[in-house]
Amino acid sequence: MSTNTLSKEAETRLIDFFNHIIDPEDMAKILRQVNCILALAVMRQHETFQIGLTNFEDNYYWVNELAEILNPYLSEE
Repeated sequence: MSTNTLSKEAETRLIDFFNHIIDPEDMAKILRQVNCILALAVMRQHETFQIGLTNFEDNYYWVNELAEILNPYLSEE
């Protein structure tokens, strides 16, 4: 478990993200769906991946958006 705290900038971006872009409950659902699909795909040797592919593409976007807010890796020059 990490004892690091968020920077004020990251905290502000997260608040803005959850207040204006996506509901926290929807984000939690997306994270769980992506996690489940990936785990099942690996466990079942990729048989399950096609079942969740429709939602996966949209959900991948939101997981990436959250990651960019927490650590803006792709937006840095």
